[in-house]
Amino acid sequence: MPAKRQRTANGSHAVGTNGEGNDIANGAHFTAAPDINDDPERVKFAYWVPNVSGGLVISKIPQKTGWDYESNVRYAQTAENVGFEFALSQIRFMAGYGAENQHESVSFSQALLHNTKKLNVIAALLPGPWNPAIAAKQIASIDHYSNGRISVNVVSGWFKAEFTSIGQWWLEHAERYRRSREFIECLKGIWTTEKFTFKGDFYQFHDYPLSPKPLSLPGRPHPLIFQGGNSVDARDNGAHVSDYYFMNGNTLEGFQEQIADVRERARAVGREHEIKFAVNGFAIVKETEAEAIRVLEEIQGKADKEAVNAFGDAVKQAGSSTGEKKGMWAESKFEDLVQYNDGFKTKLIGTKEQVADRILLLKSLGIDIVLCAFLHYEDDIEHFGEQVLPLVRILEKEGRGKNAEDEIRRTGDVYRKKIAA
Repeated sequence: MPAKRQRTANGSHAVGTNGEGNDIANGAHFTAAPDINDDPERVKFAYWVPNVSGGLVISKIPQKTGWDYESNVRYAQTAENVGFEFALSQIRFMAGYGAENQHESVSFSQALLHNTKKLNVIAALLPGPWNPAIAAKQIASIDHYSNGRISVNVVSGWFKAEFTSIGQWWLEHAERYRRSREFIECLKGIWTTEKFTFKGDFYQFHDYPLSPKPLSLPGRPHPLIFQGGNSVDARDNGAHVSDYYFMNGNTLEGFQEQIADVRERARAVGREHEIKFAVNGFAIVKETEAEAIRVLEEIQGKADKEAVNAFGDAVKQAGSSTGEKKGMWAESKFEDLVQYNDGFKTKLIGTKEQVADRILLLKSLGIDIVLCAFLHYEDDIEHFGEQVLPLVRILEKEGRGKNAEDEIRRTGDVYRKKIAA
C-alpha cells in the first residue's frame, strides 16, 4: 500500500514507511518514497531546483515559483515525498537572460539536503571558477553530512561574460570540454586514490591525500557524476568519464542517434555498462491536452524576447563553434529557447496519460532519469508526483517501457511533429 502522507506542523508532508527511521539511524543508503520506487529497473525522476530567479522559462508569464531558501525547502520536501529521487541545483555566477539573482549551487544543495531525508541533490560545478581540489573536498564532506545523497553535474559553460567578469580565461568549445574531462578525472581520482597524482594541461596534483573520502556505497564508489552537452566533445566526455549523460529535449530520431553514439563511444573504451542517460523536460500536465497546449502557448507568447534573443546569441556559439555543428542549442528555434534546455521538445505536455506514455517511450530508448522543470513549483511538483509518477509505476508493472518498437508505435509520432503552432 502507498505510504500515507500527513501534514507536519510546518506544513510540509511527512511519509510513513516501514522502518525508515531505523534505516536512517543505521546509516543505510536509500531512495525516495520506497513504497512506489521499489522496482530496480524503474525510470527515475528528478527536478530542477529553482535557486535562480525567474523560474525555468524566459517568459513574463506569472509563475508561482520562488528562488528563495524557504520555498525551495518546501519543494524539496514535497518532491521526495511524492517519489522524486533527484534534484539538480543550477550554477550561475551573475545576472542575465531573465535571472537577476542566483544562490550558489553547492551551499544551496547542502541546505536542501539538511532539510530532507531521502532526496539526492546534484550540485552543478563549473570548471574554471572551481578547482577540482576544492570541489572534491566540499563534496566529500557533504557526502558524509548527508549519508551519501550528494552528486555533481559538471558544466562546461556557455556564458562568456560569466567567466571574463570574474577574471577567468574564456576557452573555446573543445578546450572547455577538455578541461571538464580533466576536472572529472581529478574528482574521481581524488575520491578513490589514497594519494592522487595527475599531470594534465589544466590541473596537476602531487601525492594529494584527501581525507575523509566520500562514502563508498554499494554500486556507488564515489558521488555520481553527471555531465551534459550535444557535441562530439560532450559525447566523448560522457563515454569516457561520466556516470550520467544529460541530454536536452530532442526529436525521436535525435534521441536515438545521440544515445546510440554515446553508447558506442563508451563501448570502445570498455564502459558500455557504466554510462547512463538523463533527459531534460518541461512538464505541463492538465485534464486535457488542449489545456496543456494553451499554457505552453501562453508561456511562449509572453516570452521575454530581448532576453531570449540574447540567450540564443550566447548559447548558439556553443554549437556553431563545433566542427560537426552538434553542440547544445545548435538547432534550437526561438520558441525552444524560451525553456533553457529545450525542455518543450521532450513533449511532457498533455494529460497525465499522455505524459506517462511519453516517459515510458523515453525509458524504452534507454533514458534512466527524467529531469523535470515546471511553471508553478508551488503546485506542479506535487501534482506531477500524485498524478503522473504513480501511473508510470503502474504501467511499468504491466511491462511497459521495455520494448522501444511498441512504445514508438504507441506515441512516437508526437516527437516527429510540433504539438503547438
